[in-house]
Amino acid sequence: MMEYVLDTSQLREYAPKLKAGDRVILSGTVYTSRDAAHKRIEQLIEEEKPLPYDLKDAVIYYAGPTPAPENLAIGSCGPTTSGRMDVFTPDFLDRGVVAMIGKGERNQAVCDAIVRNKAVYLCAIGGAGALASKCISSCEVIAFEDLGCESVKKLAFDRFPLTVAIDCSGGNIFVREK
Repeated sequence: MMEYVLDTSQLREYAPKLKAGDRVILSGTVYTSRDAAHKRIEQLIEEEKPLPYDLKDAVIYYAGPTPAPENLAIGSCGPTTSGRMDVFTPDFLDRGVVAMIGKGERNQAVCDAIVRNKAVYLCAIGGAGALASKCISSCEVIAFEDLGCESVKKLAFDRFPLTVAIDCSGGNIFVREK
């Protein structure tokens, strides 16, 4: 297993080198998006309307951060279960998303889309949202403010620790050899 210290702008270049089980210390721009926001983004795509952010080379964190306490950029910001976004993910990957961050397994259609698009699925530690928030230096709501914690936010990661869960060669930490 390898460890990589990367900026989000490097993920497209490094994705083919990353293998399931590798550790990634990630900095750079990341967008939060969960179920309700994904549904609205998909609707904007269908209506050919502008999106809240460019999907090309985007990194999406499946999280719904809590409000920021005084003197902090963000409240608790742990990953949510990724499988709830599986219905939207192949399309988002086909439109250029390079990485998703969450927790838990993904369905076969998502795994196939990761390989097809030379993307990567990264896992964050669940249940450690308060600790994860220490690796986020800024948070700005950029779309769907009415969704509260599920609004789309632009985050700045600063050395956020992650594990490669599904790589673009089909490696998958959730698949156990018999």
